[in-house]
Amino acid sequence: MIHLGIVEDEALMLQSIRETFSNNPGISITLEAQTMEDCLEELTDDLQLTTLLLDINLPGMNGLRGIRYLKEKRPDLDIIMLTNKDSSDYIFKALCAGAVSYISKKKASPPVLREAVVTVSRGESYMSPGIARKVIQHFAPPDRAKANPVLTPRQHQIVELLTDGLSYKMIADKLIISVETVRDHIKKIYRTLQVNSKAEVIRKKLDGEI
Repeated sequence: MIHLGIVEDEALMLQSIRETFSNNPGISITLEAQTMEDCLEELTDDLQLTTLLLDINLPGMNGLRGIRYLKEKRPDLDIIMLTNKDSSDYIFKALCAGAVSYISKKKASPPVLREAVVTVSRGESYMSPGIARKVIQHFAPPDRAKANPVLTPRQHQIVELLTDGLSYKMIADKLIISVETVRDHIKKIYRTLQVNSKAEVIRKKLDGEI
């Protein structure tokens, strides 16, 4: 059983999160608070809590400062930052303080929140795609971060055809391969380019990055 806590000062957002997890077997909301101070007060020794969704921009003590106090009381608590603050400075301060995941509220649909909580419960980490990209770029060696990504000749062909506006089916017909093979190539292109959409691939092509 995942025992979930929520620290969020916006009433509508709090209600939305509550509804997201209201009928999820295996997930039970055991703590709700609108300030860091209230959260720490409610976090008694006998409270069951495994995972916490934590906003940064809170009245009083902000979420970043609160992580330290939370980890002092519950070293094993999995903290997922859920915030509008998506600059690299906030991301790395939160991760260095002890958060295991970071989600932008702009991308926090119910399926994303559910996936994040379940992923973290398995001992893994979850990041919004844009957040993950910033983390990867931060830790990439300088020479690799600046180098043009290496695509295979076939992948270059597919990028050219995507840029020309062809659909997956049209690309498959033109290259005499299956649609599934096209999809497989595109997944590999996404990984190589560290993108999540066809539009981003096309932008990189038009900008001369590939």
